[in-house]
Amino acid sequence: MQVKNFTLRYNTGMGKDSEVLVRQLATRLLEQQQKLCTAESCTGGLIAKTLTDLAGSSDWFERGFVTYSNQAKNEMLAVSSSVIEDYGAVSEPVAVAMATGALGHSYADFSVAVTGVAGPGGGSEEKPVGTVWIAVASADQNIARRFQFSGDRGAVREATLVAALQAVIDLVDSE
Repeated sequence: MQVKNFTLRYNTGMGKDSEVLVRQLATRLLEQQQKLCTAESCTGGLIAKTLTDLAGSSDWFERGFVTYSNQAKNEMLAVSSSVIEDYGAVSEPVAVAMATGALGHSYADFSVAVTGVAGPGGGSEEKPVGTVWIAVASADQNIARRFQFSGDRGAVREATLVAALQAVIDLVDSE
């Protein structure tokens, strides 16, 4: 598996909202007859909710995992407790393990995982509020990137949603 960074092409408020991105993603997945699953921590199911707001999403959305606690990450996605202890829940290794674990516990072709500090509390000097790791995975590759979003809890979660959708589109387009 390859781990590399991806670049966010569209920022919230720059003409590409989540509904447009969901439609683009749905079209691509349907054309390729492939499915997506999600593994969410800081967004608490927002990505899965947004995906399933589109009628017909059961044709391309396989399932979602909301793994808010470290125990849930371990039990539902097989994220090693030692990885969480060594790197912290908000880290590249955990995001990648969440994305890989979601694939391994589903029938999806692609996954997206998010873990971060949405705020208003919980941040640190090393990982301030707004720090989010997004990872996407397929059978052939894992791609992860750290983001530093600004704003309140809602703004951080919305920015995470948009970045996650774009990341999945970029992965699907690359395969």
